[in-house]
Amino acid sequence: MPTPAYAAITLGSNSFNMLIARTQGDRPQVIAKYKRKVRLAEGIAPDGRLSQAVMQRGLDCLAMFAQMLAEHKIAADNVAVIATATLRCISNADDFCRHALSVLGHPIEIITGLREAELIYQGMVTTTCGAGRRLVIDIGGASTEFIVGDGHELLFKTSLPIGCVTFNQQFFTSAPLQQLDFDDARQQVLLSLGEQRQELRRLGWQCVVGASGAVQSVVELLLHRRQAETITPQVLECLKQEILNQSDLSLSGIRGLCPERAPTFAAGVAILSALFELLGIEKLSLSGGALREGVLHMLASRIDHR
Repeated sequence: MPTPAYAAITLGSNSFNMLIARTQGDRPQVIAKYKRKVRLAEGIAPDGRLSQAVMQRGLDCLAMFAQMLAEHKIAADNVAVIATATLRCISNADDFCRHALSVLGHPIEIITGLREAELIYQGMVTTTCGAGRRLVIDIGGASTEFIVGDGHELLFKTSLPIGCVTFNQQFFTSAPLQQLDFDDARQQVLLSLGEQRQELRRLGWQCVVGASGAVQSVVELLLHRRQAETITPQVLECLKQEILNQSDLSLSGIRGLCPERAPTFAAGVAILSALFELLGIEKLSLSGGALREGVLHMLASRIDHR
């Protein structure tokens, strides 16, 4: 008899995701994926409230998720809904959660940055080949998580206010983009890292794994160009120069860049470039999974132990 299907929903500051899976053997096997670039962090007003327009954008996505949950006949107890940085920081998160409950039919759990880091690492380690000490970097829309681990053991975790949506709004709003925009973003990354920079470098690592759309957008571009998919300082410098050569914010002249990823591409490249320099990273590869896969494994374990 097949195991019941279950759904992991993650409400990030950039994208909303839903994975539907069944357990086969002892691992979740994904049977459907749904994703929408909601860019929730774009709607944070100076007073700390989420704008009505962007809130509605999120609710519209949740309505689509609700329809898919019904089509896949997912039992109410087999759904986990996790929210991250934007819902952690906005002052009207309760309003969003109340409206979301009526649309989606499931409560939202807003997790801490440290819990997010744990789930990201779990999602990485269960989907990505490799051994030894690894630094995992997940650049989200409004926060970046840094985790150092060895196998299943976490040695370090933190969540810092570095995000491709928030940086885009702060530093990359006027075309053509300039070197000064990248310099300002680097300075903000340096300030945000603070004392964690020394701790990360003290711990060290044998390889670096990147999760999130910022890393994926670079890797997709490299694959489109039939280049090696490992990100290096040279790759990032070339991409920065291409960005600086564009005359408008659409970045339409960058070959292989998916239009859906273009709005936050410059900010993602700037953050990655700063992290490579400040942490002494020589190369980075794309993770096989991150937060949504971590939530999926958490949910699978919960269902298995009922």
